Amino acid sequence: MIGTVSLLAASTPPQLLPARELMAFTLASHILLVPFGVALPFITLVMHYRGLRRDDPVALKLARRWSAVMAIQFAVGVVTGTVLSFELGLLWPGMMGRWGDVFGLGFGVEAWAFFLEAILIAIYLYGWRRLKPWTHFWLAVPLPLTALLGAFGIIAANSWMNTPQGFELDANGDPVQVDVRQAIFTPIFGAEYWHFVVAMFLTAGYLVAGVYATGWLRGRRDRYHRLGFTVPFTVAAILTPIQFMLGDSAARAVFHKQPIKFAAMEIVWETDTHVPEYLFGRLNSDGSISGGIRIPQLDSILAGFKPSTEVTGLTSVPASDRPNAVQATIVHWAFDIMATIGSLLILLALWYAWCWWRRRDLPRSRWFFRCAAIAGAACLVTVECGWITTEVGRQPWIVYNHMRVSEAVTDTRAGSLWTMLGIVMAVYVCVFGAFLAVLLKMRTRWRIADEADPAARTGPHPETDTPYGPRGEPEPAGARTAPGDGSGSGSGDSKGGSS
Repeated sequence: MIGTVSLLAASTPPQLLPARELMAFTLASHILLVPFGVALPFITLVMHYRGLRRDDPVALKLARRWSAVMAIQFAVGVVTGTVLSFELGLLWPGMMGRWGDVFGLGFGVEAWAFFLEAILIAIYLYGWRRLKPWTHFWLAVPLPLTALLGAFGIIAANSWMNTPQGFELDANGDPVQVDVRQAIFTPIFGAEYWHFVVAMFLTAGYLVAGVYATGWLRGRRDRYHRLGFTVPFTVAAILTPIQFMLGDSAARAVFHKQPIKFAAMEIVWETDTHVPEYLFGRLNSDGSISGGIRIPQLDSILAGFKPSTEVTGLTSVPASDRPNAVQATIVHWAFDIMATIGSLLILLALWYAWCWWRRRDLPRSRWFFRCAAIAGAACLVTVECGWITTEVGRQPWIVYNHMRVSEAVTDTRAGSLWTMLGIVMAVYVCVFGAFLAVLLKMRTRWRIADEADPAARTGPHPETDTPYGPRGEPEPAGARTAPGDGSGSGSGDSKGGSS
């Protein structure tokens, strides 16, 4: 890490390092919320549909609670996402000024999706108790589609930066005759988009299930926790092997369309056939590799399905046009961590599927639930690693083979950018601290409601106050909060329900 910072600090212009650090911090923070924004609406509606279809008050209560979490996450995402949009213009005016007309439509699509999602979330929250059950549900069905539309806009812009097309250059090197369709649907767009979307659903499913897996480990074996775990975990488990295949497809697309990035991902120094695969390991400046596990010929086999496949090496382009040894090692480790966690999640999904096929029941091993409890956090790590692979692997280009990062950076003094980074970090600590505080407050409120309604915890008996049922009788002042008082409280476990 020290070597990386020192190497970046030596880059010119001097404001390049703080601009990169600021963008990296805000993006790494914002992306932690993206899985909830993209996938939680769908998971919530799956639970909502189950509740209506089976007349299940526990499922409806879970859907209502998740909708509250979804709204709070969206509010925090507004803050972090807005900061990112400002930074694109403030930190990288060279890119936005020259290329904004080519790929800016993606950001416009994302903005429209953002406003639509905000409206639909407001309607969904307002609709509990105030709309007929099925009317309420069908009004919310477009919500996951707007989330996918937002992801479409962002990935369209990013995939264009990786494989730019849809324009011609005039005598001054400026883009003209823009073809919007080609600029959006670049050669790598499909692989990148579906890999990203499934990753978001996978992460959200495992994160939500992990909350209830933790409760299960603490002895909360009621139907509330069982259902809260089973639905999101099933969604994630089904998507896990699909994601593994999509990841392989995305890596092969990089091999064909961005061979130098692929060389960084696999730390391939010289172009050759029968190239070995290194699991982890470190690339040195002379092309040698330290550490790691070497598997002969595997890299060529993975790239082209046969050992004779030629893999382009980093030395095929000048040193100024490729990631340096430190950057390549970072990309390689990020890629390997992502692939390793994905492989372990496949084993977890197969464990779950085997037990369900044999007994139509959850696994009984505590180790399974321990693994399930940390699967969500592991997925967040893979999401971060995926973006590191995408962005660092493209260095030194901000627009691949057309504009370097150093050409796009702002003229703002480095000292001002360092100050801005400190301010943003302080603000983000407050924002995420407030986010966690609100979630904990909601959990406490739900726990009080759970303890006030012991009959609702067992599941077979109807809850005394459901999202579409009659309101319970108000209690005297000073009494505990009644379940279903319109604030999102409901059934759970007497030992403290999970959110």
